[in-house]
Amino acid sequence: METNNFKTCTMCEQIWKTRDDFVNDPDIEIVGYQVNFKELTTGLFLFNHSCGTTMAIPVKYFDDLYKGPVFSDRKTGSNQCPGHCLYGQDLEPCAAKCECAYVREIIQRLRGEEVKA
Repeated sequence: METNNFKTCTMCEQIWKTRDDFVNDPDIEIVGYQVNFKELTTGLFLFNHSCGTTMAIPVKYFDDLYKGPVFSDRKTGSNQCPGHCLYGQDLEPCAAKCECAYVREIIQRLRGEEVKA
């Protein structure tokens, strides 16, 4: 059995050989983001598959999708922060110059929207 696949659905056992296969599958939809403020790349993107399962995949598997600036300061809780990262189902982009903002841009790419560079 092939073990170098990107992801296998735990419910229906569909296999995505590559990340591109997964991201471009019309039966996959990003539905949430669980932030890890201590290490952003270990946060989780949540995806629904048409079979009814939800899969969690760490941000680090997608972080190369964004090539723009990554800010060093976190603005969470400040008046500059719209609070998107605090709500798992809020997938809107963030205009704050915050260290978390680049993850929001990856979400937009996963949603099929243009990413600002």
